[in-house]
Amino acid sequence: MTDDASDPRRRRFLLAATGALGAVAVAGAATPFFLSMLPSARARAAGAPVDVDLSKIEPGMLVRTEWRGMPVWVLHRTQSMLDSLASTDAIVVDPDSEHSMQPAYCQNEYRSIQPPWFVVIAICTHLGCIPLPELSPGAASGLGPDWPGGFFCPCHGSKYDIAGRVFKDVPAPRNLAVPRYAFVGASRLTVGEDRHGS
Repeated sequence: MTDDASDPRRRRFLLAATGALGAVAVAGAATPFFLSMLPSARARAAGAPVDVDLSKIEPGMLVRTEWRGMPVWVLHRTQSMLDSLASTDAIVVDPDSEHSMQPAYCQNEYRSIQPPWFVVIAICTHLGCIPLPELSPGAASGLGPDWPGGFFCPCHGSKYDIAGRVFKDVPAPRNLAVPRYAFVGASRLTVGEDRHGS
C-alpha cells in the first residue's frame, strides 16, 4: 500500500489545482484595476458622432450641441445671410479659407456642404472663449451700423462673419473651425462623421 502524501499523481493534481485557483484569484483581483483604466461610457460617448434634427430649425435659427466636449453651432442661414458674404470678403483675413481648419469639402465661399447650413465649432481662435452669435446686421446688435452679422467674442473683441471668417485687425488669428459632418437624408445632420472624404 502506498502513502497518499508521496503519490506523484496526486501531488501533480494538487499543484495544478492550486496554480489554477491562484491564477483565477489574480485575474479576479486585477480585473477592477484594468476596468478602471478604460474610458467611461460618458467619455466614449463624448467622442461619438452627434445627430442634429434639421427639421425643427427655421431659417435664421441657430441651435447648439456638443461634440467631443466642444460647443458646436448649427446655423440655418437665410438667403440674405448668404448674400452678405460677398460684402465681407474685403474685411476678413482669410476670405478663401486657405489657412483655416475645415474639411476640404467645406473650403468654399460658404464654408459648408450646403450653403444654407453652417456647422462650426464655437470656440474663438484667440484664447478659446465662446463667441456670441450676433446674427442681425446693423446697429441693433450693438456692434455699430456697419456690422454685417456674424459672431462676436466679447472677451477680446474678435469678430467673425456669418461663415466664421475672422475679421482683420482683431486678436483672433484664424477663422472658426468647421468640424467633420455629414447629411443623413434631408432632415438630419451628423457631427463627427465624414462621408465626403477629407
